[in-house]
Amino acid sequence: MDLKKESIELHKLLKGKIEIKPRVKIKNSQDLSLAYTPGVAFACLEIKDAPEKSYLYTRRHNMVAVITDGTAVLGLGDIGPLAGMPVMEGKCLLFKTFAGVDAFPLSIKSKNVDEIVRTIYLLSDSFGGINLEDISAPRCFEIENKLKEICDIPIFHDDQHGTAIVVSAALLNALKIVDKKIEDVSIVINGAGAAGISIAKFIHSLGARYITLCDRDGILTSGNAKNSVQASLAQKLNSHNKSGLLKDAFVNSDVFIGVSGPHCVTKDMVRSMADKSIVFPLSNPTPEISREDALDAGATVVGTGSSSYPNQINNVLAFPGIFRGTLDAKAKEITNEMMVSACYAIASAVPSEKLSPDYIIPYAFDKKVHKLVAQAVKRTSKASKK
Repeated sequence: MDLKKESIELHKLLKGKIEIKPRVKIKNSQDLSLAYTPGVAFACLEIKDAPEKSYLYTRRHNMVAVITDGTAVLGLGDIGPLAGMPVMEGKCLLFKTFAGVDAFPLSIKSKNVDEIVRTIYLLSDSFGGINLEDISAPRCFEIENKLKEICDIPIFHDDQHGTAIVVSAALLNALKIVDKKIEDVSIVINGAGAAGISIAKFIHSLGARYITLCDRDGILTSGNAKNSVQASLAQKLNSHNKSGLLKDAFVNSDVFIGVSGPHCVTKDMVRSMADKSIVFPLSNPTPEISREDALDAGATVVGTGSSSYPNQINNVLAFPGIFRGTLDAKAKEITNEMMVSACYAIASAVPSEKLSPDYIIPYAFDKKVHKLVAQAVKRTSKASKK
């Protein structure tokens, strides 16, 4: 049975990958009186007088909403909110499996930014955090920014920040392999959507100075940007207004990060890179260039988005632990400092003596990663409050 048939059979059998289970057993009238009426009224009144007690008396302290509008689902594009639900359920499953976080999937039947923001805001008191998922750019930037302004709980767009954190962790370790420094290397990023823009911003915050962001038309400049977010970033990163095609950006570059589409990178492009090159073709299910071709063309370190190869760069290494640490710290936001600490925690999960071209990032099922990330995020959050 192939993957498609197995997956369809599994989803048909399960009819949903998550469920709600009670934490209290109702066996008699006393149990009913305590958990529900009349006893529950006392908890209600406590929260009425002190809203923060909602974290003490309800599951809100451990509850995250995973929310999509279905406009940018995996590599499938705009398939709609209903079709995106299996992914949202899967994300909730990962939250619980890897970090013990209760997560609830919500699909919003709207593409209107203000409607989506208003809907999430009105629901926000039910949750301890919001994980935005599979929302197309540039709307995702606007939605996230507006929610951060009006909500008093953490807002996190995993396609942006989770991707950037895990890619950067892999990059930090790969640079150790090739004995190069992040501030010295020339980095090419192909894909100027949510992931690519966030990666560019994040590695810049880590010290990268030479970043060339590309889209399907080639090197991004303030003149050919498709939206204001791209234009602002191009002006910041491409101050010399470098132009040309993707292949031109590759020449003498040290690092390639692909979050774009299949087969857009050739072996000749990899050969044109500097010695000891790092290549991360992360497009799924078909990468920008195959791992085999990248290695054959001379790349020293190759990371992919596939579990079939070494160095799988997977967001599951980041978001469960980030929310675990955020919820434990009772943080009101997820700051860049918290995300940086998560990045270094992921990188540190690979001991220096075990680092190799085929082992730059922890395995998805390495449980210590999520604990390290949670501890680092919690520690950073509490330090920032002092």
